[in-house]
Amino acid sequence: MSDTRRNFLKASALGGLSLPAVFASASDVIRIGVIGCGGRGTAAALNAMHADPSVRLVALADLLPERIQESRKTLRQQRPEQVAVDDDRCFSGFDGYKWVIQSVDVVLIANAAKFHPLHLDAAVRAGKHVFVEKPHAVDPAGIRVVRAAVEEARRRGLSLLSGLHSRHHPGYQETIRRIHDGAIGEVVAIEENFLRPPYVLYPRKPGLTEVEWQASNQYHFHWLSGDDVTQSLIHNVDRASWVMRDQAPVKAHGLGGRSTLHGEIYGSVFDHHSVVYQFANGVRLYAFCRTIPDCYNEVSSIVLGSKGRCDIVQCRIEGANPWQFDGSKNKNDAYDLEHVVLFNAIRSGRPVNSGEYMIRSTLIALMGQYSCYSGKEVAWDQIAGSDFTLGPSPEDVRPDMEPPVRPDANGIYPVCTPGVTRLL
Repeated sequence: MSDTRRNFLKASALGGLSLPAVFASASDVIRIGVIGCGGRGTAAALNAMHADPSVRLVALADLLPERIQESRKTLRQQRPEQVAVDDDRCFSGFDGYKWVIQSVDVVLIANAAKFHPLHLDAAVRAGKHVFVEKPHAVDPAGIRVVRAAVEEARRRGLSLLSGLHSRHHPGYQETIRRIHDGAIGEVVAIEENFLRPPYVLYPRKPGLTEVEWQASNQYHFHWLSGDDVTQSLIHNVDRASWVMRDQAPVKAHGLGGRSTLHGEIYGSVFDHHSVVYQFANGVRLYAFCRTIPDCYNEVSSIVLGSKGRCDIVQCRIEGANPWQFDGSKNKNDAYDLEHVVLFNAIRSGRPVNSGEYMIRSTLIALMGQYSCYSGKEVAWDQIAGSDFTLGPSPEDVRPDMEPPVRPDANGIYPVCTPGVTRLL
């Protein structure tokens, strides 16, 4: 540990809070810090500053120092009056999260999902309010840590908000309310799509260890990101579960693999997945995601009912009770609105806690991902009751460790093999 970090940690501990800070008025400054300075972390900081003009960004952490500087520059350009991140509040490396937590009132977690449970738990135990991006874990063992942190946040009166932003979209809220009120009759089936080209590709940079490079390109390594069902399709299955009145499916079977994307930069993830979930009442959810270029793309949530059809993403109902949401009523972005909910809760002293749906939707995504990887049917009771760990525990990840996967002589990383790979 450097002298700078040692002295900072000592000073922060002396002035640290054991209970959540109280903000009596809208003018009281709320200090935020970001763990993970990629595109989503930078955007989350902007969302927070858009949501509350008295928010001040005071700390940043990322594995790579240059990514911290890029994020700080972007944020200063867009919100100069709200960015107050000095050089000594820029923390790099796998342990940077510790010093962000010590520096702030609210922690925004948007790094590799492998570390979300560890960082969430550490922030809550330090008495900090938390925004944590999806997915909230990459394995059932991580979900157990998340579950404990959720309960600890409730006990301490802390706000804990999930990055599953669909829950805060006014059009989605009204559309699903109408489904629940019978606008399309009984739900018969649901189709979910998240089809797009490859995303967030970081080429290998000289000087990084194998683990550091994999972590810097985390979306393409399954032990860090959980792969695309948990990273992308989780938004869709969260909406589907919401439609089904916050139920979880009883079982799932999936198909997936890598058909097109070959090369070092694509790591150890699949490039396509298809999952069929079944709910207790027999309704089936057909869910698809793909990350291949030059293909048909679609992001949609289609609900088929006995009296009509609903497109949630378009906020439109067809059939016996046609309806279209008037988007002009609220032009705010759902990514901003979720932060409005968070900071209103903090200022009002009425905590918000997303624990119930963030845990359920992450487990639903894990059901589908693990079924695609193994080729086996996965039951809800099986995934929810498991303590399976995917790769090393997050607290054990170090730059010099042996990584869970290594490339072959051609620079190709191994992927899971349905029918051979064993999980849970």
